[in-house]
Parts: sequence; structure tokens; C-alpha cells
Amino acid sequence: MFDIPIQALMGQMLIGLINGSFYALLSLGLAVIFGLLNIINFAHGAFYMMGAFGAYLLLNKFGLNYWWALVVVPIAIGAIGMVVERTMLVRLYQLDHLYGLLLTFGLALILQGLFRNEFGSSGLPYAIPSQLQGGQNLGFMFLPNYRGWVIVASLVVCLATWFVIEHTRLGGYLRAATENPQLVQAFGINVPRMITLSFGFGIALAAFAGVMAAPIYQVSPLMGADLIIVVFAVVVIGGMGSIMGSIVTGFGLGLVEGLTKVFYPEASTTVIFIIMTIVLLIRPAGLFGTQE
Repeated sequence: MFDIPIQALMGQMLIGLINGSFYALLSLGLAVIFGLLNIINFAHGAFYMMGAFGAYLLLNKFGLNYWWALVVVPIAIGAIGMVVERTMLVRLYQLDHLYGLLLTFGLALILQGLFRNEFGSSGLPYAIPSQLQGGQNLGFMFLPNYRGWVIVASLVVCLATWFVIEHTRLGGYLRAATENPQLVQAFGINVPRMITLSFGFGIALAAFAGVMAAPIYQVSPLMGADLIIVVFAVVVIGGMGSIMGSIVTGFGLGLVEGLTKVFYPEASTTVIFIIMTIVLLIRPAGLFGTQE
């Protein structure tokens, strides 16, 4: 059990960190949406998939490279998310959470079906940008440049989002709007617009993750469906609506999953759900959540 080569151990930890980067970005977007709108967005994985396809289409149809996609795709998909919020979700805010979950679940199925009908179920390749090809020999392991970029970029975006929400005036308005929207509206702040922009930002985070995932995983209509269940488990463990909880548990559970593949591979696909069960039994609000 303990005679595992250091290269294999560090390699799996790297894979765990990469997976954790996507867990963190996606669960952060879910936490922003749930914490500010009280909507359980089951279509989050579909918007992540659309982000990857957006990068693929920009490159192959318009000749815009990866760096353009990192900027253009989150803005475009975030705008689509705002349209969804204004035309569909706005009608559900006073209803039970179940209605929002059912609506977004149906929307996810529709989006996946449309992309599968157009592109098929098999994955499409997306090349790593030339500036990030190759890697670094660290002595104990080989670190591909693109993998390192994904981890750093994800961490920077996550921490920047946390800082804005927790330590700026804008973040204070957002948090106040979730507690007492009438009072915030009385101060002249357009709460519906703030809610729409917040939803769009959460969707943009998913699209940003999709663009970064395109060169690592094949671009496929089902790539979001395969990931969203794990991401929901991450959100539950961290605490629904907890920004820091999403970041810490996303990266942490990615590492745990990677290490499990080294020491007990049979449990690697279920270890996150086992941890979720234990956390819910001990602390139903999640590790960083607050009990209502």
C-alpha cells in the first residue's frame, strides 16, 4: 500500500487538482445562484457543455482562438442565462424550490438533446493553445503547462469572486438583496436587475469552466451531465449557498478523489458521495453552511 512511486502519487494528485478546479468553478456558480436566487439550477452542467461547444465553434467557424473564447464565450452564455432568468425563472421565485429544479432539469435535457442532434454523441477534439503546449519537469513529476494554467486560473477566478461577494460594497448589496429585497429596493437599487446579472454571472462561471475543459476533455453534449451530479454533491458538502465552502470543498474533494484512485481505486467513483452522506449525517447544513 505504501510502496507507490512518488511519480504515480503526484500524478494522481495533479489529476485530482484539475478535477477539483472544475468542481470549484461549477459549484461556485451554483452557490452564487442558489445563495442569491434560491434556485437549484440543474441546467448548470448544460451551460458548462455549451461553454465548451462555444469555444469549439468559435475556433472552427470564426477562427477565434482559445484566448478569445475565454472572454467571448462566458459573456455570450451568461447573456443567454440572463434571458432564461428573465423569461422563465422569474416566475418561480415565490414557489417551492422543486419547481425551479424541475424547470432547469427539463431545460438541461432540451439543450443536451439539441446539441446531440446537431453534433452527435461522440466527442470532438479541441487543441491546446500553442502558448500552453509542453510542460515542466519538476524532478518528481512532469507538469503539463496547460494543466497548471487550469489550476491557477480557476483558483484566481474563485478567490476573486469570493472577495467581491464578501468584501466589497457590491457584494454587500447582493447579500442584502437576498435577506430583504424590499429594503434594498427602497434605497434606489434595482434588485431585479441585480438578480438577473447575478444569475448571468453564475452561468458565465460555468461557461468559463467549459472553455477551459475543452482542450482536456473531448467536447461532447453529455460532458455536463456526467459532471453535474458530482458538483451537486460538492455543493451539498460545502453548504448550499456558501461561496468559500464551494471553493474549499471543490479543490479538496478533487484531491481526495485523486488520492483514492491511488490507494483504493474501486472507491474512486463513490468516495465523494460517501463523504456527502457522512457530512449530512453529522452537519446537515454542510461544512461551511449555516443552519436555517
